[in-house]
Amino acid sequence: MGHAIVCEIKYKPRSGHVQLKDLTAIAAEVDRKVEEIYGALKPVEHANHAKVLNAFVEARVSTYHLKGSTGYGYDDDGRETLEEMFARIFGTEAALVRGQIVSGTHAIALCLYGVLKNGDTLLTVQGKPYDTLEQIIGAGATIEGSLSSMGVRYRQLELLSDYGLDWSSIDQALRQPVKMVLLQRSCGYSTRPSLNMKQLDKLCRFIKDRQPDTIIFVDNCYGEFVEESEPTEHGADLIAGSLIKNPGGGLAPTGGYVAGKQSLVRLAAGRLTAPGIGSDVGPTLGWQRLLYQGLYMAPHAVMEALRGAIWGACFFQELGFEVFPTPEMSRTDIIQAVVLGSAERLQAFCRGVQGASPVDSHVAPVPAPMPGYAHSVIMAAGTFVQGASLEFTADAPVREPYVAYFQGGLSLNYTKIGLIRAAAEVLRR
Repeated sequence: MGHAIVCEIKYKPRSGHVQLKDLTAIAAEVDRKVEEIYGALKPVEHANHAKVLNAFVEARVSTYHLKGSTGYGYDDDGRETLEEMFARIFGTEAALVRGQIVSGTHAIALCLYGVLKNGDTLLTVQGKPYDTLEQIIGAGATIEGSLSSMGVRYRQLELLSDYGLDWSSIDQALRQPVKMVLLQRSCGYSTRPSLNMKQLDKLCRFIKDRQPDTIIFVDNCYGEFVEESEPTEHGADLIAGSLIKNPGGGLAPTGGYVAGKQSLVRLAAGRLTAPGIGSDVGPTLGWQRLLYQGLYMAPHAVMEALRGAIWGACFFQELGFEVFPTPEMSRTDIIQAVVLGSAERLQAFCRGVQGASPVDSHVAPVPAPMPGYAHSVIMAAGTFVQGASLEFTADAPVREPYVAYFQGGLSLNYTKIGLIRAAAEVLRR
């Protein structure tokens, strides 16, 4: 199952009002407290470095693989080799890795629309899916172009009050034919625990014991290289994610991926281009080297982001805020949530992060409508690649209980500087 990133250290928040001048001293104290937790990251980081490097060596990556193609992209050996490497790293039969995939949501949509057809049932077992998937599914309403408008049935099972899976309801739901079970590894915009590989392994076995032919599809965004193994090594048939998150290593300028059983990846590829064309075309233009180099850097970049998340959890807990996960908890994604309790503090947090960003630091983020979201969203993302979550960003829907979600951080030191500035802005409120 790999190493769990966990430590038994417990933290007690400070009592009383924290002054701005105290932040530097608190940060130094946090530096000492997190060292033991950081030690638990080392075997995971080494294992994933070895896995990725072995994929490069076994694929015999050469200089010509790093050059892009144009037009149709026929016979692009660099593109095909990169996809073979993704398949090897994720333990799958095939992979689709393309700059033409614009986001994680796009990659997920390729799989949903490619696999599901009229009369099929899609089941979720972790409550409401991530916000941007609601309109794709057509949950609760028949939206033009949604899966429900195409005759795909949707069923949603809620989590228990303690955020545990409702095994009895899952068992009951699987007594009827289910084409696909959609799982979300990350917590998304919620405070429920993320789904780690040990839990996912148990869930996949539970599903396959009852319906062996059901396709288990995992939204893997924010989770790649956080643990030693991936969902497809624990029973998932298909995964998808974004290259401007974990697997792009902070260098990929765009793109997404799909990996899994060859027949399923082929269906997703047919949605990206056209049936009969599939993955045989697709120019790689000028991003090919960056996708290779980003993948090579990804295990290190992800661990820097994890160190920043753990440090931030401890720091804001010391300031008296509720955080999810807490510093000592096992992690399976890079997302850290801080409950701020008001819209004003949420906006102040994002202003602090933006102000410590390398790009557009002078810009003040404000809530605004976003495609695919029911609430206005505030985003702090002064990144070199627009919206690249692995670089260090913070965002949130503006709704109770006003939780800020930050993720990424290619450098622990830059993340710490940004979080101290965010805390200062919040305390000024």
